[in-house]
Amino acid sequence: EVEILFQTLQKLRSEGTSILYISHKLEEIRTLCDHATVLRLGENVGECTPAETTASEMAELMVGSSLTPPQRAGREMGEVTLDISGLSVPSPSAFGTALKNVHLTVRKGEILGIGGVAGNGQDELLGVLSGETLTQPDAVKLDGKPVGDLGPTERRKLGLLTAPEERLGHAAAPDMSLTENAMLTGSVREGLESNGFLKWREAEVFAEKIIREFDVRTPGPGNAARSLSGGNLQKFVVGREVLQRPEVLVINQPTWGVDASAAASIRQAILDLATGGAAVVCISQDLDELMEISDSFAALNEGRLSAPRDATGLTVEEIGLMMGGAHGMEVAHV
Repeated sequence: EVEILFQTLQKLRSEGTSILYISHKLEEIRTLCDHATVLRLGENVGECTPAETTASEMAELMVGSSLTPPQRAGREMGEVTLDISGLSVPSPSAFGTALKNVHLTVRKGEILGIGGVAGNGQDELLGVLSGETLTQPDAVKLDGKPVGDLGPTERRKLGLLTAPEERLGHAAAPDMSLTENAMLTGSVREGLESNGFLKWREAEVFAEKIIREFDVRTPGPGNAARSLSGGNLQKFVVGREVLQRPEVLVINQPTWGVDASAAASIRQAILDLATGGAAVVCISQDLDELMEISDSFAALNEGRLSAPRDATGLTVEEIGLMMGGAHGMEVAHV
């Protein structure tokens, strides 16, 4: 689909059409554009010829400093903490995707990356793991305990936290303040309620911590979620879950819509979480991202999950086969 879009834009250019292309995806800029203007905080901070400038150089212009790629620390994998076995769930709507006989295990300290083209069951899988979609108890186990019939609050008490792809309306309530949104998912693990009473001052402190540690650009925690840019809301949502120190974190599109610096920070936070012993399931359409942080990789295709493979050394051909649904096939050698 991306290639078709690029071909269309290049055809329009060849016919004399002027195109203004706005994106934070630097390789797209390098592929398509003859000239680039870099904006930071609403100001023009530089111009370049993309074909003569590396993505790293453009990223440094965007953020105003050198970028440090995420650092992997050596870590030992622990026991299996998340176990899904024979999971089949019907499509929630005419436009959804049914999950079909899904199996996966994730160990403490492991990052499982799940790739796939959008609309192949990513949202449905996250819904099952979060507890928004209930299943048979044994279909989902956490530390050996059946949790398939437990809702989100009960799973959060046990340490299973999730961050969905849709930021505004699902991950965050648009008209609620950041403090209120911090309360929504943080009340259990952050101790923000006691005997039915909400601790608003503690919730505000938690929101301020998220803003500070994840560099969320906002006047303060009293601002509504809808007032933030998409990238800043993404940083808030991810930070809110990471700072609760989950035993298991399931996250869909963790760096969707954020700049290169924020993406590197979020990926580092996920790596640090795993280094601390958490199990992480990272669902993303960004294969470079998954290969950068994942220990193992699986692909979703029409609701079916391939058998996980060691992410180290996976080739483009192998990933393509997995994403195309050829789960058990080997790459042909001719």
